[in-house]
Amino acid sequence: MINKFKFVSIFGILSSFWLSAQISESTINSIEPKVIKWRHHIHKNPELSNREFKTAKYVATHLESLGIEVETGVAHTGVVGILKGNKPGKVVALRADMDGLPVNERNDLPYKSKATAVFNGQKTGVMHACGHDTHVAILMGVAEILSKNRNFAGTVKFIFQPAEEGPPSGEEGGALLMVKEGVLKNPDVDAVFGLHINSETPVGHITYKTKGIMAAADSYKIVVGGKQSHGSTPWKSIDPIMISSQIINGIQTLISRNSELTKEGAVVSVGAIHAGIRSNIIPESAEMIGTIRTLDADMQEVIHKQMYEMIPQIANAYGGTATVTIKKTAALTYNDEKLTKQMIPSLERAVGASNVHEMRAITGAEDFSYFQEQVPGLYFFLGGMDPAMNPSEAPSHHTPDFLVQDEGMIYGVKALTQLAIDYLSQ
Repeated sequence: MINKFKFVSIFGILSSFWLSAQISESTINSIEPKVIKWRHHIHKNPELSNREFKTAKYVATHLESLGIEVETGVAHTGVVGILKGNKPGKVVALRADMDGLPVNERNDLPYKSKATAVFNGQKTGVMHACGHDTHVAILMGVAEILSKNRNFAGTVKFIFQPAEEGPPSGEEGGALLMVKEGVLKNPDVDAVFGLHINSETPVGHITYKTKGIMAAADSYKIVVGGKQSHGSTPWKSIDPIMISSQIINGIQTLISRNSELTKEGAVVSVGAIHAGIRSNIIPESAEMIGTIRTLDADMQEVIHKQMYEMIPQIANAYGGTATVTIKKTAALTYNDEKLTKQMIPSLERAVGASNVHEMRAITGAEDFSYFQEQVPGLYFFLGGMDPAMNPSEAPSHHTPDFLVQDEGMIYGVKALTQLAIDYLSQ
């Protein structure tokens, strides 16, 4: 655990405790049935990235009913609520992401998703397989609590973000588009907080890390060119499938032999390879797509450079060609060091000091990072696993069996509420 922030003004301490007293634990606990109801509705009716029309309307209707100033259509389907306290002061933003995933749910739940959609030209089920339904319900709960307890100085901006999982091909979206459209302006945000529920962390616990907590993510595309021939005469071909296999082996050495892994972790994975149409035809071309994850900006730059140099050379060695395109999809999720130290006591007040733990960085990615590039931010993980379960047996995120417990959400409501009122009082 890091040490608590050592210097806070007497006024800040008294103001923080006075504000906390206005929003008692019993007040927050009383909203839990509503939060669960909202979560079940959203889980049963998931929508893909940039298509969160019904979810956005559901959120906007709720915020409007609380007397919160609401803006819709931000970054396509995003919703922003602005709640002003009774006195002027700083501006804090709280963010929740709204989109589901193209996953067919296998859980046997009363609120199981049966939704379907078309994704990348294929019909698929749609599921909240990463817990964004809980994030929305939690922030709706925080909005209701704070709207009924406005005796604070400053402004709270509620950001309900679309397309965290990435916009559809050919579209803009997510946090990056929200930033471009000025979501952190008018009023200008001083700090931003966000959370992610975790299926492998017990309910009631929070994990965090100062500085880099989640990796930068890049997507890449490799197109290999060869020469087509009959499958029975491979010597007449320049086989792009064989060349692709050599490229796959080659790019793994970028991690195992060329990356300084004692410095930070890194990953290069191939997610798909497409080539050919018949068993007896060696095709003319092949295409690969994949992801790069890095926790250090210098390592990211080196891996990009090596991929651009290595891949065409491997193809050329076998008489073929290869082009590489790398696109940055999420920046490093970086928790501001000063802000994190300042706010950890708030998380400890929300769930108990013994339930707040420092973690190691992970190679997952989050476009919350784009907010953090503009203003100081703190991002943390919220427990969603049944405490009786073994974490190694918990269903992973982005899978048909992903499941988090309703009971975990109230701790998210407590944490975000505490962060908001404490930050504004300091």
